[in-house]
Amino acid sequence: MIDLGPGIAVLRAEIDAFYAGFGNPPALRDAFDAAVLLVPLAPGSRIMTSSYGGVDWICTFTRVEEYAHWLSERGELDPQREYPYRTVSGSRLSEYAAGCAEPTGVTVDITGAAPMAFPPNVTDEQISQEQGV
Repeated sequence: MIDLGPGIAVLRAEIDAFYAGFGNPPALRDAFDAAVLLVPLAPGSRIMTSSYGGVDWICTFTRVEEYAHWLSERGELDPQREYPYRTVSGSRLSEYAAGCAEPTGVTVDITGAAPMAFPPNVTDEQISQEQGV
């Protein structure tokens, strides 16, 4: 069992409030920033991203079981294999994503019952480049 600290419970509570219709966006963002999440690693110990809709996404997880479910949904779960990960705070992930060359957001438990996405800030220049203007 991996203990990610009390921030995960606060984040999950804020996500639950969001789904119940009582979400508080600033509180959700603060909970995300304070939480320590599991982050899958690609070869070379690099943070793994998935592309969807023209955006790179860092998929993060609040529990090992959520990480395993994501791997299973991708058809990549092999009980004999080890899956490297790091634990990283949401605020550090946001800083990392903001520094990426391509628009990069962060998802939490993306294949779970209550997925949450924190999309990237996209500039007018990036939109113009995407449209070929």
